[in-house]
Parts: sequence; structure tokens; C-alpha cells
Amino acid sequence: MTPSPDPAGRPNAPSPPHHQGPSVSRRDGGTPGGGVLRVFGALRWGRGRTAAGPHVKAARRGIGVLTVAAVVAGLTGAAPGTAGGADTAEGGRAGSPAKSPVATGYGGAVSSVDADASAAGIEVLKRGGTAADAAVATAAALGVTEPYSAGVGGGGYFVYYDAHSRKVHTIDGREKAPLSADEKLFTEDGKPIPFDEAVTSGLGVGTPGTAATWEKALDAYGSQSLAKVLQPATRLAREGFTVDETFREQTADNEDRFRDFPATADLFLPGGELPKVGSTLRNRDLARTYDLLARKGTKALYHGKLARDIVRTVREPAVAEGADREVRPGDLRAKDLAAYETRSQKPTRTAYRGLDVYGMAPSSSGGTSVAEALNILEQSDLGAMSEKEYLHRYLEASRIAFADRGRWVGDPTQEDVPTRGLTSQRFADSRACLIDDDEALSSPVAPGDPRHPRACDRGDADQAAPTTYEGENTTHLTVSDRWGNVAAYTLTIEQTGGSGMAVPGRGFLLNNELTDFSFTPATPGVYDPNLPGPGKRPRSSMSPTIVLKHGQPVLALGSPGGATIITTVLQTLTNHLDRGMPLVDAIAAPRASQRNAEQTEAEPALMDSKVRHRLEKLGHSFEETAEIGAATGVQRLRDGRWRAAAETQRRGGGSARVVHPTHG
Repeated sequence: MTPSPDPAGRPNAPSPPHHQGPSVSRRDGGTPGGGVLRVFGALRWGRGRTAAGPHVKAARRGIGVLTVAAVVAGLTGAAPGTAGGADTAEGGRAGSPAKSPVATGYGGAVSSVDADASAAGIEVLKRGGTAADAAVATAAALGVTEPYSAGVGGGGYFVYYDAHSRKVHTIDGREKAPLSADEKLFTEDGKPIPFDEAVTSGLGVGTPGTAATWEKALDAYGSQSLAKVLQPATRLAREGFTVDETFREQTADNEDRFRDFPATADLFLPGGELPKVGSTLRNRDLARTYDLLARKGTKALYHGKLARDIVRTVREPAVAEGADREVRPGDLRAKDLAAYETRSQKPTRTAYRGLDVYGMAPSSSGGTSVAEALNILEQSDLGAMSEKEYLHRYLEASRIAFADRGRWVGDPTQEDVPTRGLTSQRFADSRACLIDDDEALSSPVAPGDPRHPRACDRGDADQAAPTTYEGENTTHLTVSDRWGNVAAYTLTIEQTGGSGMAVPGRGFLLNNELTDFSFTPATPGVYDPNLPGPGKRPRSSMSPTIVLKHGQPVLALGSPGGATIITTVLQTLTNHLDRGMPLVDAIAAPRASQRNAEQTEAEPALMDSKVRHRLEKLGHSFEETAEIGAATGVQRLRDGRWRAAAETQRRGGGSARVVHPTHG
């Protein structure tokens, strides 16, 4: 049964049918972690560059979270980064909904990078859907409008707070290597093949997990059918939407390889040309694929004709006549698709300043790395520090966490991953003493041993290994509903455009996720838990995160960005919880990402600041990058309202929406 709608969508909404909501009083709390409200350098740092199902009871207690002092309002941008179609037209939809990076109100919230996708989630919430229902609807719409970042040809991680049980659950929908794969998957004659050749090939394609994730999420936490939650995305694919500059640029970046695959060119180069900004693109092939899933369920992607089409695309890549690109076939088989299952497992958890921070356990390294870095930082009064002192501590904690990640995290079904040790305060304390306030560490830092922590563990220098590359063009969405359920969902097809290979007639690109494996050990002679293996999931950095206080949601967030996802989530959390920034400002603040490398990546606003030079005097070295991540989040305010927050400028700005908006 679908939960009955509440016209007002306010905190005193009735519980879903057949269940009496718990008797709870509203409790106003203080600032999480006692953080000092210090919007340091707000103007300078704020600039960026270009229901639960029917079984869930209502949870209505107001949670004390930082009150946003300044709301970024009236921001309307161009149409969102939108997805392609086999045909283009000047008619069709009237245009995409207006974008705003922050929204406040009742009834639930949705935050994503795309206005059409956020609107799809809100549509489902308005008709009585749960956070899980709306998350799947938003993800399906992103498969239309952000096809170079996500879609049913990829995978991801789903973290969910169930308001009835007050527990956090996770779904590992990561892609898997073929059952025939071994550690030599990406080598020839004992040497790794060129990375760009692995990316655009069948070798890089893993068994997709997105559709199975949707099915699992809806079965466990949804109240509506897959057919119903796919309706907004199917309509969007069929009717089309407006191309913006971001989408055109991403298409241009992939134009050469897209032209080498006729099925891909038909979708994203209509009439043989780059799509024009302001034009309408339709993807009727994807609309038909969504119709198929609506009729037959997600099993249609893992069995039958669609599954055979996926296998054929991987094993026999259809390359355009005259193309000189060598496209290696993969060994994905029908049995790999038929055998695919998601994994349900406990989330990672760490206590931080009176809060409980939950994340994604391995095969993702996001939950363990964010937890370890927070544990390292907990002994520091980050709110009282200067910008230099804070950033130095943050960068060093990230450096250390990545050193330990590289040695210990892989697919736990095939590797012995000490998850509990990595997230323990004892291990973090043994590593925190490496941080010197007067001098930066030199990378690569050696890993410690979370199984046997020892005081001031500097690790074995011979075991030090650099962080391997991960594709950056993932996407993240965050959703809440009127019952207090929350979903943080990060999904991907790996790098921008995935493998570059679209399944003919099906409207979606296949991932190149297996290139997240180490092709060979990162350091010769040092054990690497992320080498390929049969049916193995490659290590990920995706970090969907939910923060609770006394069992109630405080905030949830996540980001795309490859390995920079971990640092984006960590920096946003500490900006908000410790430095006192409103969530939208914490998301917009200039970012730096240190991943146990010689140089720290930094956005232009940091590169142009005085604090950069102060950090360089400590031994930090920086290299400029245009953008790091594209976060979204939702938070629960003291009065029971939801606030959704997204990027103000990165990737053209995000789209934050609520069911029933209020002012202030």
C-alpha cells in the first residue's frame, strides 16, 4: 500500500497506514560537535568556478543542526547537463525547471546536479513515494540527462536511513569483473596495456549493477513499483530536454571516440554534429528500455535479449568503418549477467563529536577513509584554528588515510579487509601523531597496520604505494521524505562517457569501471588488494554518507570525482560541522585534495589565495585543477523542515528542491 499523502507535508504528518507512529517529543539540539560558526572568508571562499515503505513509522523529532544564516536564492541557470537522444528538435518540452542550489521546506527534499532529475524525485515524493522511491526516480532521470556519468550500464552504492528502525543500511551495486578475469586482465606480455586503450574497450566493462540496485532498494524500502517510479524518466527520455553548455562540452571531449561507434554517434551526435546549446534532445531508445524494465522488471537486463545485446557489444565491439582505433573485446558472458547480485552489508560507522557518521563499507574505500580521517582529526579543535592550520590538518589526515586505503582496501569477498580496524579510534590515534604542525609529510606515506596498531605507527617505508587513478565523472543524489527516511546514492559509469560504447538500440552507454582495478601492483613487490580477479568488484572511492544524532538524521551528502570523492566529503563535513559553514557554503567552498601524492590538487580560488603560500612554507606542493567534485546534500533543521543543498557553480550548478517550500 502506498503511504497516504499529507497535504501539508509537515512534521506532524500521520504515520503510514496500519502503523501508529512512535510517541516522540520534538527536541531542539545545539550545533553538532560544538562547532564555532565561522564562515571564514565567506566571500572569497564561497566563490567557485566556471517512507520508508508502508512498514515505516513516522519519525518527526526535530534535530539540531546549524542554522543557515544566508540562503543563496534566485539562482537560475541554463538547462542542466542533459542527455542525448537519437533525434533533435526545436520543439518538445518547454524547458528544464529552474535551478537553485538551496531549498528549504517540508515533505521531503531532493538534491542532484540536474534540475530535471531533481524534479523527477520531487514528483514521486509528492505522490506518496518514499526516499527510496524518489532516489530511484532521480537516478533513472540522471541516466537520461547525465548519460556520461551514470545509467543502467553502470553501478553504484546506496546508503539508506530507515526511520522506522532508526538504522542505516547499504546496498553494494558495484560492477563486477567477468568470472573469467584474473590479475592479468589488463596486461600483455607482462606489461600493462595503455590506460586509454583499456578505457575504450570491452576489457574495461564490468557487469552492470545499477538496475539490480534499483530493484533491491525498492523491494526493501520502497512503496511504489519500478514501473511507477520510472515514469518521470521515461517521459523525459521520450519528450526530450534542453542541451546546456556542460553537456555540449562533455560531448565535444568525447567526440572522437563517440564517432568510432555508430550506436554512440547516433545517440549523442544527432545528424553527425555536436548538439547545440538550447536544442532539445530525445532518447527514445532509452525510453523503450525503461518501458521494458517497467514491464518485465530488472531481470530483463540480466536475462534475455537485452542481456544478449550487452554481451555482444562487449565481446564484438561495433566500430565504424574506417576508424583506426584498436578496440579490444572483453570476455563478459551471459552467465556473468545472470549471476550478478547486489550485496547488503553493514555500513561503516564512526563517532565524531557526538554524531554517528555512516558510510559505505568495502568494496568502496569511501566509508573507511572518511572515518579514519575524521578519527584522526577529532583530537583537533578545527573550529578554533586559522585557515592554514585547519587545511594543514585536513590535508595530512587525508594523506594518511589514503596510505592505509591503498594497502588494505579491496573487494572483501576476495580480500581480507580489516574494516573494523581501519575505522577504529585506536588505529587513528596511532597514525595521528605523524602530523607535525610545522612540516608537511612527504608522500607516499607508508601504511600502518590496523590489525595491530602501535604507538605513532609510521609503517614500513618499503610498503608505501601511490594512489592509482580513478575516473572522475560520477554523479550523486541525496533524498529525504516526510517520514524522515534518507537516501544517499552515488552511481557511475566511471569516466566521462564510460567505455564510449552504447548498446545498439538500447539508449545507454556501458561502463569502463574495471579500469578502477590496479593493472599491476601500484608498487612492484608490494601487495595490492585491488588487482583484478574472477567476479571481483574493483575498489571505489564513492562515499555516500549519512550523519545521525541520537538515532535521527542530521545530514546526508556525497559527491562524484573519483578518488577526490573522499576528500570532497571530508572537507564538506568539516567545513560544516567544525568550521560552522551553512551546508550550501560548505559545498561551495574552494577544495583541495591530497591523496598520498607529492602534490595536492587545488581549485583556482585556493591557488590564488594567501593561505596557499602559507601552506607551501610548511612543505605542501600544489597543482591547479579546474574543479573537484560536485556535492549534494540534505539536512534536517531544528523545526523539522528539510534543507537541500547543491553546488552553486561546479558542473553548471546543482538543483536543490523540496516538496513544500518555505522561506528562510
